[in-house]
Amino acid sequence: MPASASAVAVEPESVAPAAAKPQRATTPRRQPRFHVVLWNDDDHTYQYVIAMLQKLFGHPPEKGFKLAEEVDHTGRVIVLTTTKEHAELKRDQIHAYGADRLLARSKGSMSASIEAEPD
Repeated sequence: MPASASAVAVEPESVAPAAAKPQRATTPRRQPRFHVVLWNDDDHTYQYVIAMLQKLFGHPPEKGFKLAEEVDHTGRVIVLTTTKEHAELKRDQIHAYGADRLLARSKGSMSASIEAEPD
């Protein structure tokens, strides 16, 4: 470049900022929750209910007794709230638990169902 040529400052082109990418939610969405509902009948004793809840759900005898009282007085009781798949498993385990051996009229397991937890 000749010595007489003056240096020309070249300004960089202004660059538009890149479009902002949408941010993902930082907290994961919670899976819907389901209640496992135990239904009352006259073909199972408190002892049966307490033993079943202890074996299937790990509830201590005191909690099992309270749940047995509630199902006896109200006709139904929520024994667990969990994910849908786990609730289905626990419902099926209740249905497979078998008859109450203390009552001759008991021909099978207690009834249970699952229902979505209200929002």
